[in-house]
Amino acid sequence: MRHWIAAAAATTIDGAANRAISAAYTLHIVNSATTKKPLVISHHMIQIRTLIDRLTMALNVVGTLLIVAIMLLVNADVIGRGLLNLPVSGVPEMVSMSIVAIVFLQVAQTFRMNRLTRSDALLGALQNKRPRLRAVVELIFAVGALFIMLQLLRASWPLFVKSWVRNTFEGTIGDFTAPIWPVKLIILIGCTMLILQLIFHAIDALKSLIHGKPLESVAPQEAEL
Repeated sequence: MRHWIAAAAATTIDGAANRAISAAYTLHIVNSATTKKPLVISHHMIQIRTLIDRLTMALNVVGTLLIVAIMLLVNADVIGRGLLNLPVSGVPEMVSMSIVAIVFLQVAQTFRMNRLTRSDALLGALQNKRPRLRAVVELIFAVGALFIMLQLLRASWPLFVKSWVRNTFEGTIGDFTAPIWPVKLIILIGCTMLILQLIFHAIDALKSLIHGKPLESVAPQEAEL
C-alpha cells in the first residue's frame, strides 16, 4: 500500500513538474515573440527611412549640380553674346525649366533639414514649455502639407503622361527644342519624396505627442546623414 501511495505521489509530482516546464517554455516563446518582433519591425523601418533619406540627399545633390550647370550656361551665353556675338541657343527655355526642376529636386531635403520658412521663435518657445503642444502643431502641419502634396501629385501625373505621349517640347523648331517630360517626371519624384518625408515627420510628431519628449529626440538617429 505504501509503495502504491509513493508511486502515485511520484507520478503526480512528475506530472506537475512537466506541466510547469511546459508552461515556462510556452511563456518563454510568447515573450520572445512579443519582444523580438517589434525590434525587427523597428530595424526594418529604420533601414527604409535611411534609404529614403539617402535618396532625398542624392536628389538635393543633383539639384545643386543643376544650379552650377545653369550658372555656367548663363555666363557662357553672356560672354558669347557680348564678346563674340555668338549667343547660346535655348538659354531662356533651359533656365525656366531648370528652375522648376531645381525646386522639386531640393524641396524634400530642405524640409528634412528644417530649412523651410517657419516661425522658429514660436516653435522654440513651445518646445521649451509645451513640447506636446508643439507636437500637435507639427502634426497638423504635416497632415495639411501631406494632403496638399497628394493633390499636387495627383494633378501632375496626367501632365506627365500627356507630355510623354505627345512629346511636348519647349523652344522653336529649327533653333532649339527640349522635351518637357523630364521636368514633369522630376515634379512627380520630388512630390513623392516630400510626401515620404512628411509621413516620417508626422510619425515623429505623434511619438513626441505620446511620450512628451522633444521632437528631435524621437527621430531615429540611424536615419540621420
